[in-house]
Amino acid sequence: MEAARGAGTPQFGVNGVQERRDWPCLNVDEATRVLARYAPGHTVGDIVWHSMRPFSAACMVVPDGADMPGACSAPDGGAPAPLADGSVPTGAAVFAGGQAVVIKRHHASLRDVAALEAEHAFMRHLAGRGLPVCLPQSLPDGHTALALPPWTYEVFARAPGTDLYRDIMSWKPYLSTVQARSAGDMLARLHNAAQDYTAPARGGPGGLPLVSGMRVVGQADFGAALAQWVACQPDLVRSLGGRDWMADARAVLAPFHARLRPLLRHVRPAWGHGDWHGSNLLWHAPAASAPAVCSILDFGMADRTCAAFDLAVAIERAMVDWLALPGTGIVTWDRLDAFLAGYRTARPLDPAEQALVVAFLPLVHVEFAFSEVAYFGALVQDPASAEVAYTDYLLGHARWFAGGEGRQLLACLPRLLASPADGVALGARQGISRGAAGGYDGVPDMPPCR
Repeated sequence: MEAARGAGTPQFGVNGVQERRDWPCLNVDEATRVLARYAPGHTVGDIVWHSMRPFSAACMVVPDGADMPGACSAPDGGAPAPLADGSVPTGAAVFAGGQAVVIKRHHASLRDVAALEAEHAFMRHLAGRGLPVCLPQSLPDGHTALALPPWTYEVFARAPGTDLYRDIMSWKPYLSTVQARSAGDMLARLHNAAQDYTAPARGGPGGLPLVSGMRVVGQADFGAALAQWVACQPDLVRSLGGRDWMADARAVLAPFHARLRPLLRHVRPAWGHGDWHGSNLLWHAPAASAPAVCSILDFGMADRTCAAFDLAVAIERAMVDWLALPGTGIVTWDRLDAFLAGYRTARPLDPAEQALVVAFLPLVHVEFAFSEVAYFGALVQDPASAEVAYTDYLLGHARWFAGGEGRQLLACLPRLLASPADGVALGARQGISRGAAGGYDGVPDMPPCR
């Protein structure tokens, strides 16, 4: 299908900010129709912001006659607290209270009501464990997602915190080591809270599109699992076209999977966030202290994986400045060290998990990158972006890990993941000697981490 295009607000694309949008911006009439279901009898005032993030459309709406709420840096300034059963007040109660709400719209082929409500159930679980998760608003019938074909909607109260990364693309590093450490601590707390959440993985055999999953990389027979998974997705088959994608996967991806395979027996399945980086967090920013994580947003890529996989996703998303390629020096060692120090404080990693994080790291993008090929190639009909997703993302990122700086990161990461109690020096902060860096696949004579 040909996706309608919006005008006015640009979008983050595969090569930076672009004028072409995958999906049109919401307008006041559409917002009014949606909120009439969540908040009957209340009137939309204005749309004060449109998101530049890809894959869906989102906007912030204020009720008629309300003042735009200020940025929240304290618990009394933002979204309502969960009720005793883990739910939140209905959209009507929030809108009646004069609060801004965020409306997020998905194409139904990407997220239907069931898919969103599986995501929402995980979010409620985390909120019930004390995590500062921004929960979806409820319709009068108790559902938290709304189908108005061809769209599916969800609505959120404006969450507490400051959006310091609103105008910064994903795959860009944290702005400071202080923020990186806070983000690491919060991710560890999320993993602790998710340990007893037992819902199955989202979707059927092929899973959902645009999810951080390990249906393929988590199987012992990588080639067979990949072939079966691709065959479940007609749009992906069509978008791969005449590429010899299996040969590419065997040449570029399979060598990394061979290192992961013997470690898979140590996987402890658990749900993860799936897209942990600065722009999916809101921040306390009082003038007297450094920013810290205030709210957790956007569980759209969440799935049942494991903590080691999800931690590797967080490293891949925000510790390598991928958009600076083909340049060098793109690993942000100080942010990585701070992030992992924060994580280890709340959730130390055992040796098996440490090894899994390293082995997962060159592969955590694989299923999402394949899914992007289908998204761009079949759904929004953007063949140029589909080519970038395949060549630069799927294969290019893996090839980077096979080269000098990527191999260096994999060699140094075991030391960075180890806690001081393990008796291993923290590499990026204290420096790793040339001889000590050969711990990943016997890589000899690697340069120091800094």
